Amino acid sequence: MRVRVPAERLPRTLGLWSSVALVIGITIGSGIFRSPAGIAQKVPSPTLMLALWVVGGLITLCGALSLAELAAALPETGGFYAYLREGWGRQWAFCFGWSELVLIRASALGGIAVVFGEYFLRSVGVDPVEHYIAARALSASAIAFAACANIIGANVGAAIVGVSTAAKFSALVVLVGASFLLGGGHGASVSHLTAAAPGPIGTGAMGLALVSVLWAYDGWGDLSFAAGEVKEPQRNLPRAIILGTLALIAIYVLTNVAYLYVIPITGIANPATPLVAADTMMALFGRTGVVLVSVFVMISSFSSLNGSMLASPRVFFAMADDGMFFETIAKVHPRFKTPYVAILLAAILGMALVMSRSFEALTETFVLAIWPFYALGIAAIYRLRRLRPEMPRPYKAIGYPVVPAIFILSVAAFVVNALIHEPIPTTITFALILAGLPVYHFAFARR
Repeated sequence: MRVRVPAERLPRTLGLWSSVALVIGITIGSGIFRSPAGIAQKVPSPTLMLALWVVGGLITLCGALSLAELAAALPETGGFYAYLREGWGRQWAFCFGWSELVLIRASALGGIAVVFGEYFLRSVGVDPVEHYIAARALSASAIAFAACANIIGANVGAAIVGVSTAAKFSALVVLVGASFLLGGGHGASVSHLTAAAPGPIGTGAMGLALVSVLWAYDGWGDLSFAAGEVKEPQRNLPRAIILGTLALIAIYVLTNVAYLYVIPITGIANPATPLVAADTMMALFGRTGVVLVSVFVMISSFSSLNGSMLASPRVFFAMADDGMFFETIAKVHPRFKTPYVAILLAAILGMALVMSRSFEALTETFVLAIWPFYALGIAAIYRLRRLRPEMPRPYKAIGYPVVPAIFILSVAAFVVNALIHEPIPTTITFALILAGLPVYHFAFARR
């Protein structure tokens, strides 16, 4: 007979502002410093590129406003895993956890860590493209260090995120301010904001570019994974998610305006120089600017990596706690009181992928794998309101039922677009996800 381990063993140590910092810290990682190059290649129009960042932010906000209701009503460790379990049953909750294990989390950790390694080498004047192995070894080392920090304790991990979040948010403000104040003397021009590259832009390319935008915005839901360790979760979770998301929209749009003001869209889209933040600072300050921004990007990427490492292994912990995963995964360190086995598992898988896949492959796989689960989790709002009207809901989704529907339909649209325009990698991604169903029915359905 399986002995159930109480879910509340993890102490509640995260307050409102550390939770807001966690949302921002997880999200502002690699995307805003790396994704604009790939987006510009798919959509070489500054107007449309900025529009995609706004649209991505609005989609994310719709998701955050909806998620806050679930997070307040079900403040459990595991986040979306718990929402899927309560809304749609154990089978789909397991499928999400399975996908986190074999595909999602390792891709996320790998994508974030790749940017850390690339900018680290750029900061010391080494070309990360020419020294690929060195860049990836640094990336794997960053994952290992983040794992160790989070095994020591949630407070240690949150402290790293909090301190580095302030640093990197300030760095983005400096980059934006310097671009507008000094860019005019270094080739910047308002005309860059409207000068598109020649050639048509299809809706399919825009949809694929939106996938890269959503990678940059991802992180708005990760705080929910650590909901079991947030103080006063009914009050703090909704506030942290909404405040963090609004701040992200503002800084992302302003940062992209700054990039485009200093560098024309053709320069951003140049595949030989995908590190757009470094190129912007090179134009403004020369080599010193490159070193400065590279250090800040390293801080930013590591903060996001650390925050993701703090939040995501709680999914495996919650699954094992429910009897839908190996009980070893639910072990809590006797001294540090953290799910150390789950953290180690996530780290090992992340290091394996970071050594074997490109940044673009990692990020696209992550978005296409996890955002459909986000949509399914948000859809649980409708089902739970109908089946469990008595459930305490300290916060109700603003704009219900329209706002959750906008999010769900938006996710469905870009998934269909990916299936049409990139059928093979998208089909492989969903095949790996659905492989979790027979695993569940064979090994865990009767538990």
